[in-house]
Amino acid sequence: MPSSYLLQSPSFSANLKLPSKPRTPTATPCSLSVKASSSSSSNHTPASTSCKGNNIRDEARRQYLTNPPQNQNFSAKYVPFNADPVTNTESYSLDEIVYRSQSGGLLDVQHDISALKAFPGSYWRALFDSRVGKTTWPYGSGVWSKKEWVLPEISSDDIVSAFEGNSNLFWAERLGKHFLEMNELWVKHCGISHTGSFKDLGMTVLVSQVNRLRKMNKPVFGVGCASTGDTSAALSAYCASAGIPSIVFLPANKISIAQLVQPIANGAFVLSVDTDFDGCMQLIREVTSELPIYLANSLNSLRIEGQKTAAIEILQQFDWEVPEWVIVPGGNLGNIYAFYKGFHMCKELGLVDKIPRLVCAQAANANPLYLYYKSGWKEFKAVKASGTFASAIQIGDPVSIDRAVYALKQSNGIVEEATEEELMDAMAQADSTGMFICPHTGVALTALMKLRKSGVIGPTDRTVVVCIAPRIKVTQSKIDHHSNNPKEMACRFATPPVSVKADFGSVMDVLKKYLSKTPK
Repeated sequence: MPSSYLLQSPSFSANLKLPSKPRTPTATPCSLSVKASSSSSSNHTPASTSCKGNNIRDEARRQYLTNPPQNQNFSAKYVPFNADPVTNTESYSLDEIVYRSQSGGLLDVQHDISALKAFPGSYWRALFDSRVGKTTWPYGSGVWSKKEWVLPEISSDDIVSAFEGNSNLFWAERLGKHFLEMNELWVKHCGISHTGSFKDLGMTVLVSQVNRLRKMNKPVFGVGCASTGDTSAALSAYCASAGIPSIVFLPANKISIAQLVQPIANGAFVLSVDTDFDGCMQLIREVTSELPIYLANSLNSLRIEGQKTAAIEILQQFDWEVPEWVIVPGGNLGNIYAFYKGFHMCKELGLVDKIPRLVCAQAANANPLYLYYKSGWKEFKAVKASGTFASAIQIGDPVSIDRAVYALKQSNGIVEEATEEELMDAMAQADSTGMFICPHTGVALTALMKLRKSGVIGPTDRTVVVCIAPRIKVTQSKIDHHSNNPKEMACRFATPPVSVKADFGSVMDVLKKYLSKTPK
């Protein structure tokens, strides 16, 4: 095996060079150069440009023209979800506008695994690690740093990116030790992203492909979605960045003001529809079948390709060690499959030798997957989702139910649920240890607490809880909890402010009472 396949020391300058066939997966549109020395600046130093006045996209374009790549050997296509790779003959180019298979089922993006396998796992680990923290276009993105595994055939010039991804993996030390007796509890903050949610990971891929289609003069006027808030924020931001019209269907009076204002601020055409998310989803599917509006919901398998990179990031952040458990909140259920797909690709291509067990956590007020799981996977029934503080997963008829079931079965996974009181208590407990999480993460933490109590998850099991949503957008839930509202909840961990008169004696009395109750 040539030494250039191996991860090289940062003390030396080197190029990742590959044999002429198959083509190297390059880190710039020309060739990847990993240059560093003991005296160099940090990885966050902007990439230098050879032509004065160029920006990073200009430089990527110039490099492509002056040193064009060899023939591209990596490819991907749409195939029916979970189709037999031996007998299936149905497939579509990613440049076709298609959302369902001939039988009406879901589609999946299938990569040419044999071409990717031409390079060992050590090569892919080195390549992906070499791109972290850089500003070379488009590889500074946590998604596009895995471009060969996402949309291998798209031109870097068509990519629409805000350098999303590369989100924090937080060691929840005190929460783990104090409340769960765990040493290895981690929280993956996917909500720390450009628009404040994990949806950016998928939307950069989808909007980039739409950008490509429009340049090819395909019949795409704009992009549309139904949303409980975060999908519309991501769609409108990325479309605005590319100058593409966006159309958003939102359920009236069912999302926060912070979530509503984002698509409005980014210039989306927003329809406030008197229905729930499932009703909005039905309408957008009907509209996109009649008008030249590209469907952006997770029915579209392109988004899965971006979202799966969060799983690869987790492995990178653990230096390619695999955690025992990953817990993901579930609503429309594309994300649990995306995490499975990312982990599975890493195993299939030799980067790791196993995958984690997955847990999908649902709000009890919107729990069709949980009920299906508890029935032994006998019969799926959609439910009428009730109101929940975890509004982004308030979905009773999830589009990706088949994907989620497949991911859970393949990973020996589990489904758990959280009542409103349980998820709010879990959120407050986490906040009391210095975190500031959303109700959706409260759902995932409730699942963790139940599995720890039952002994399914052990005290030394390395466990990652995925935070999918922006906590700043859902502060009203925290205000309600700490105000002991709603009244039907005990709000055991509420810490409301104490009213006190503006005199020294009153203040001292209150403080002495507080100090007498505070654990030493």
